[in-house]
Amino acid sequence: MTPEIFVEIFRDALWIVLLMVSAIIVPSLLIGLVVAVFQAATSINEQTLSFLPRLIVTLLALMMFAHWMTRILMEFFFSMIERLPQVLY
Repeated sequence: MTPEIFVEIFRDALWIVLLMVSAIIVPSLLIGLVVAVFQAATSINEQTLSFLPRLIVTLLALMMFAHWMTRILMEFFFSMIERLPQVLY
């Protein structure tokens, strides 16, 4: 039970979180930028106009990447089960 094992597990977990969050947030950020540029160009200051496209894109990203995210989480879980003897002894 060395500290390197825990650091490696923590690093892997943070990397998975970064991948999953970026797969959902980046499309929403891009659509938000496009809508903000459109609002600035047309002088439309409606708050709900920027919210709805971001919500729709976020939901679509969740639907598209749900299978991939589940597979990544399952692989991480199985690797944690395989590392269990290293952590306990």
